[in-house]
Amino acid sequence: MTSDFAAGNYRFIPAVFQYSGGVAANPGYEIERVRFDKWVPLAEGFAQIAKYIQAAGRPLTSFCACELRSPAAFTDEGFRNFNLHYVKTLAEWGIYDGTTNPVARSNVCPEIDPPAEPSFHAFSFTRPSERATPSFVIAGSGESQEGNASYAERTVRYRDISPEGIAEKVRYVAGVMERRMGEFGVGWKDATAVQTYTIHDFHHVFADALVRRGAARSGLTWHFARPPVIDLEYEMDCRRVLREVVIQPDPHPEERVFARLEG
Repeated sequence: MTSDFAAGNYRFIPAVFQYSGGVAANPGYEIERVRFDKWVPLAEGFAQIAKYIQAAGRPLTSFCACELRSPAAFTDEGFRNFNLHYVKTLAEWGIYDGTTNPVARSNVCPEIDPPAEPSFHAFSFTRPSERATPSFVIAGSGESQEGNASYAERTVRYRDISPEGIAEKVRYVAGVMERRMGEFGVGWKDATAVQTYTIHDFHHVFADALVRRGAARSGLTWHFARPPVIDLEYEMDCRRVLREVVIQPDPHPEERVFARLEG
């Protein structure tokens, strides 16, 4: 089931307090994805995102998804503490009401040359559009099942990184992506981009678990990174976004907030 976030002009899949399961733009709107040329630390990133969205003539409530990079995987408690800090800005923007969070998110940890602190890689927001086709962003998911138990208790093939263990994790996560897209009445054939995050070789299961089901129709972007919680090994997200741009922080922010990269 999905819920409507009228203030942001999008629908979302209710999930946990730190993020939703995914978002889809309402009719008359589309999602724009904006990627930073270089990672931007969390607080500075929120400030730059706010200025970008407002410069586009949109309210801050149009912020609908983000992609984060963190220094290393968190413990259960550490992840909760980070999320409690993260949602404070969303509350200030009128997005998070203390219980429900409509914003989709991925948060992964690069294995090589990670950031020194949690940072933004990309964000998405809604804007008016005459396009008839829907746009959506499905939140990142690792191989942990829904529930209130600890990650250790609800992780598929916990601490099993054998070829068979990795294969089952990949199949499970791909199934989560399909179920979430199904909530919006879309599927792999509609996705314009699919991303996966793992440091493990999954080539042995790539064809059967991903390609045959259509998950690599537009290719697959592999980020050599870990999911955000210790002992999670495989994560994916996907999207249909027809408007994507790359931006870099302006070296003179007091004069101009962003300089766009051509292309």
